[in-house]
Order: sequence, then C-alpha cells, then structure tokens
Amino acid sequence: MPGALSRRSALSFLGAMAAAGGGGWPAAAAEPDPAAGPLPAPGPAPGAAARVDTLIGRMTLEEKVSLLHGAKDPLSLGQAGYTPGVPRLGIPPLRLADGPAGVRVARHATALPAPVLLASAFDPALAREYGRTIGREGRALGQDVLLSPMVNLIRTPYAGRDFETFGEDPLLTSQLVAEEIRGIQAEGLIATVKHFALNNQEHERESIDVVVDERTLREMELPGFESAVRAGAWAVMGAYNKVNGAFACESGPLLTGVLRTDWGFDGWVMTDWHAAHSTAAALGAGLDMEMPDGEYFGEALRKAVADGAVPEARVDRAVGRVLTVMDRFGLLDGGAPPRPGRDPGAGARTALKVATAGGVLLLNERGTLPLTGPAARSIAVVGPTGAIPFVSGGGSAHVVPDHAASPLETIRERAGEGARVDHALGEDVFGKTIPATALSPATGLEERKVAAGKSWTYDGTLTVDESDEWTFVLHFSGPPAGRPKVLLDDEELFPFRAGLGEYFTGGFVSATPDGLAVRRTAVELTAGKHRLKVTAKGGSEGLAFRLRRTTSATRAADVAEAVRAARAAHRVVLFAYEDATEGRDRTTIALPGHQNALITAVTEANPHTTVVLNTSSCTAMPWLERTGAVLQMYYPGQEGAAATTALLFGDANPSGRLTQTFPVSDDRHPMAGDPRRYPGVDGREEYSEGIHVGYRWYDAEGVRPLFPFGHGLSYTTFAYAGLRLRRHGNGLEAAFTVRNTGRRAGAEVAQVYVGPSPDLPLPQAERALAGYRRVHLRPGAARTVTVCMAARTLSSWDTERHQWVLGTGPRTVEVGSSSRDPRLRGRIEVRHRG
Repeated sequence: MPGALSRRSALSFLGAMAAAGGGGWPAAAAEPDPAAGPLPAPGPAPGAAARVDTLIGRMTLEEKVSLLHGAKDPLSLGQAGYTPGVPRLGIPPLRLADGPAGVRVARHATALPAPVLLASAFDPALAREYGRTIGREGRALGQDVLLSPMVNLIRTPYAGRDFETFGEDPLLTSQLVAEEIRGIQAEGLIATVKHFALNNQEHERESIDVVVDERTLREMELPGFESAVRAGAWAVMGAYNKVNGAFACESGPLLTGVLRTDWGFDGWVMTDWHAAHSTAAALGAGLDMEMPDGEYFGEALRKAVADGAVPEARVDRAVGRVLTVMDRFGLLDGGAPPRPGRDPGAGARTALKVATAGGVLLLNERGTLPLTGPAARSIAVVGPTGAIPFVSGGGSAHVVPDHAASPLETIRERAGEGARVDHALGEDVFGKTIPATALSPATGLEERKVAAGKSWTYDGTLTVDESDEWTFVLHFSGPPAGRPKVLLDDEELFPFRAGLGEYFTGGFVSATPDGLAVRRTAVELTAGKHRLKVTAKGGSEGLAFRLRRTTSATRAADVAEAVRAARAAHRVVLFAYEDATEGRDRTTIALPGHQNALITAVTEANPHTTVVLNTSSCTAMPWLERTGAVLQMYYPGQEGAAATTALLFGDANPSGRLTQTFPVSDDRHPMAGDPRRYPGVDGREEYSEGIHVGYRWYDAEGVRPLFPFGHGLSYTTFAYAGLRLRRHGNGLEAAFTVRNTGRRAGAEVAQVYVGPSPDLPLPQAERALAGYRRVHLRPGAARTVTVCMAARTLSSWDTERHQWVLGTGPRTVEVGSSSRDPRLRGRIEVRHRG
C-alpha cells in the first residue's frame, strides 16, 4: 500500500537504528532527540484573555452551554466526540478522537504498538516521537483533541486496559507521559491525560468506590497526572469510578484541590463517556465538559442557571477554560497551522522503531535465539497469530491500520529462498464447520446469507456422539444488536452483553480475517440429541453469518499437526495470544483456551521452541522450563511482524525491559487472596497494599516473581563498574560505567534503585526506581553514565503537613539490569541543603 514500510526497508532501517534515553523525574529525556526540534507548549497569544472574555460576554446562555457538552457531529469522521462551536462568533467545532496507540477514526491511521510496549523501551525520547506521530496524524485526520495518554498505574494483572498504559512504576510513567504529551501538542493537537484518577480496573468501573489513603494516592497514582500537567497537557479526563465515596467527575478534592490549586492546572476537565452524574455538584467541583452528550450539562444546566440553582459565573468559568485552551492552539484567531497531510511511511517507521525497541526477551536457553545458520532455514511457525496479524487490543485502542503483515509472511521473506518455513494452526480460534451429518435437517450453518428485510430460521437437532466440551463460534456481519439468535436446548448461547460490553471487544479473536464479528461460548454437551434453533434477520442491509464449533477431537488434531511440524523443523516459533479490551477484565493470567497444552506438546517435541507472546499484560508460564526462548511483544501495532522477525533473526538486538512484574501464578501477586483489593466487595475496592504496588509488594512480602520489573535479556552482555555517588542539591547523582562485553551491538537499560530512609517513620519500599538510562554500545565499547535522582524521587508524602518530605539519612543505591539484578551497590547520606 502507499506509504507502507516494505519488509526489506524495515530490516535495513533496523540495522541502522540506534536509540538513546534518559533518567530523572519528571523532566524530559536527558538525551533528547535533536531531530525532534524544539517542543514549546502552546501558550496564550497576546490578548488571549481579553479575547476569551469578549467572546463570553457576547455569548447567549444557550451558546455557552453548547460548548460544555457533546453533540452529534453532522460530518462525523468516526471519532469519539464532538462539540459544535458557535459559528456566529467564529468559535469552531471540536472533534475528539481516542488515541492511546494511534488515532481511532473510521479511516486508516498508523497503528502504533500498545503504550505498554512503548514503555518497555525505557526511552523518553522515543515516547516523544510516538506522541509526535499521533499528534501529526490526529491533525491530518481532522481532529482537534486526543483522548490520550492513559497514565493509570498497572495495579492488578487482570485490568483489561493494562496494555493502554505504561507500567507499575510512577517514576517511569511520569517521564514517559510528559514526553508523549510534549510530542502530541508540538504538532498542534490538544492532549487529554486520563483517567483522573484511580481507574485501575474495568470490573464495575462505572460504579466502584476506590478507597485509598492520601499518601498512596500522592506517591503512586497521581505523579503521572502531575507530570502530564507540568508538561503542558491542557485537558484532563475524569474517571468513571468513585474516589473515597465521591464520583471522580464530581470530586472537588481531586478536580479543584489537587488539580487546580496544588498543580495550577488551567485547562479544562471533561468526563469519560457517560461518566457524569450531576449538574450543579459536578460543575461546582470543577468539571467543565460532559461527554458525549448533554444529559447533565445540556438542557439541565441551562434550566439550573435559569432557576438560580447554578450561578452563571460558574458556566462562564467552564466556558472560559475551554476557550482558553482553544486559543492557545490558535483555534480562535486563525493562528492554527494548516492541517498536514498524512505521512504513512513516517508513521510506519516510528511504529517499527517502537515495536523493535520495546520487545522484551524474557528467556533464551540452549542457544535458541537468534535464528542463524541451519536454524534460520528450517522453521515451523505455530499458532493462529503466526498467520494472522495481531495489531492491537480492543475498545478505545483499536486503530484501522494502513496495512499489517503476518509474522508468517515476514519470517518467510527473511528466511529467503530455499528455506523451509511451515505453518501449523495449533489452536483454531475461529472454529470448524459443523458437519451436516450432525444436523437434522442437514441444512448447513456455514456461509448463510439473509437478504435485507428477510428472516431465516433453523429449527432442528444437533446429535453429539460422545460427551464433550464444544466451543460454539458465531461469525456475523453488521452491528452486534443484529446478530443471529442461537438457542441450544432453549438456552441462548450468545446473550446480549450488558452496557458497552457488546461494543468493546478485542482486536484479534473478536473479528475473523474476512471482517466478520465473532462471539464464542464453551458448553459441556452430553452425548445424544440437542435441540438447536437459529433465528437470523436481514435488517436493512442484509446479514451474513456462520455457526462453527471446536471439540476435543478437532483440538487434538490441530495439536497433532503442530507437533508433526515441530519435529520436522530445526526451530519452532510459536505465537501465543491473549485478547484484552476496554470494558472487561481478564479472569486469569493464564493464556486463554488450550494454549498451555499446545505449548507443552510442541516444546516436548522440539525444545528449541520460541514462544512469542502477544498479550496485554503478564502471563503465567507453566511450560517455561521446557521452552527454549520467550519473546514478549504485547500488542505490537501494524509493524509488529517485521519487528518480531528482526528480533528473532538477530537483525535487531532485544533491548526492552518489563515495566510490570510477572507473577508465577494467579495466587502469587498483590491482589491474590484479598477480594477487597480486587475486584472489590459490595462495590468498594480498597488500596490496602498502600505504596507497595508492583515490584515493591514482591520485595515487601518476599514473594519470588516469574520475571521481575525491569527484566529483559540481550544477545550480548554488559558489565557495570565504578559506582560513584554524590549529593546534588537535595538530590543525588550516580555515575558508573557500562561496557558491552559481548560480540554484538546492543542497548542496555541501566536502572538505579534507592533504598528507604531511616529518618522517615513510614512504611517505605525496599527499593524504588530512582532513575535509568538506555545506553547503546558497540561491542567492546564503554560509556560513563550519570543518572540524576531528584529530591522528589527521594521524598515521601507527609499526610499531616500535606506535602513532600525529603527522606534524609544514609540511603542505599543499587545499579543493575532489573529490580532483582543489582550489579553495583553503594550508600550515601541524604541531607537537606538550602
């Protein structure tokens, strides 16, 4: 396609690519990308305040109210939201698009890797480039506001949107969100940081009451939002959930106390979609805009002002905030630059760069990777995601890409002519045809079409030869509400999901390769006859559907095929998946379906098997000891196949690091065994772990993780030496040398952790990330690295004085390759200075 990055160009690009990063908090990257140019935050133009005041003075109440809630876009581009503006005063409309991993509209856009994969690169400069790509495309696609980035911490491994955020550590999150926002807004697109605050799970997200103490809130969840504000984010999205008893979108302590009074934010606050619950209370608390409609901030607000329940001055305040931000971006005086054209090639290059830099090599035993020599000429690719591109997760993160190759395509191209690259399905996620012999009447349920305005019904018998688990899979065209109704023994197999569950679906298993929507359900069937009834209506545009199934027999046949392919190949690359989406949490960290059994069978047949994980978050790996290598690629975007192939063959050296701890199993992580922490009890969720989020909890409880925070392997080796610590103001500096002691060029992510202060009578982390630096080195080369640890990094929140307090006294500093791999250790006295 035009602008697409060819596989050959991709490999050439990767061979020349080098990356640099930085440390500190919450400043920009220590080594910013000089090619990115200056990134000033848009500021008020001369006369802006007077211009805004004049506009407000000329507006009717109805016009003011129209700016404070969403409406239907008469020229919709498929974006999430719209406000109409005031044409008679020259106030333009606003279009608001989702965009955590690319611009989500009904047109093609660059599908970038998931933010969690971006974060795995530990590279703030790359985050800025990621933001600039989205910012440029957003403006090119007619958008004014980006509903991103998301900075809620990864707290529970089950949260359905873990892939949309950065990780479990507040310092890393703070740095990356700041740079991404600078990139987005440098292109003239308004960034919206979300979800303020504590939207860390999807379960009951619209009603759950999150109970959290002040210190935990300030030290763990809020730093990312504060950093976004300091970086110049001009819009904030309130969360669905309650915080300490009040809905986040009408919480005065959050929207006014923290956001505006403490941090000086003077942009506007909007709701998440349908997250408003009141008119006067929400407006008074500091909410400015209701999206996507006007249930509370439309006619109800106009009437409240007319009745004297809401002072018009509060409406003016909210309108002023919206107009001020619009003016900062040149939307009121015609100062906004012309919208650029899309540059799909540039977007593809960034997508490839991010996916390659963020890929995490978790395990590499028995010389399994990289694929070289005979190993690169005889390969079995196993798994459905090996032959079908896995681009993104579902919900707000779904993007329509320009193109997306499958790993099978890129691996075959890279292996070259004469190589043998076979594919085995391994597990069938889309189902196989129900044999006509099992149906009476024997009417096929494959490739059925119902014309517009017509209906079709099947009412017959399904005969099952032996008791078994059947997974029924329904493929259908059109909207979810129009899908066929399927009854088995008078029980509906695919009942309509409540709320938004029908519309927030995953990005891989919820759509067939030919574009039909998918629903599936597993049923234990007894041997014998079962009544099957299918009713389908063509609606206004017609309907196409299929009803399929998988059984123990079909699964066994697929596994047997994979085992044969594995035995016949020198190396196996097995692609495993987990499909996450907004609106729904995971129920386990185990791989879905029967993938664990597939991996076990394949690794027994060929121990030189690499498992590539396209998952949203951490994954249990009961098969790990028998596996040759594991490569974590999360949701890698449209260039994910090229990036994965480059890492597998060693054309690029893996350098990503985990931004979340991987637990061994469902019963060995911070949420395990305490339903009050997750998913909550009686609508109340308690952050009783306090500041011990993620790796801090594993350290405090002495629990061994499967893989620790910061972990990631390379095809080369690195040595650390010469740690020197010194005080720098109220902060610290750590200087040390990193040397590439291997035979390949590669990037190391040197991580600096600081221990607790003996002078603070508070629970503290055994170690907390205080800085890091991504360092690219040629074989044999060394570099002296200096990482600054700001006073804020060394401080804790004092709940009596409601302020940060420096943690003085002797502090331990560790430098290494992960939170559990210290290479250097020192101690230094932290003191107040000045």
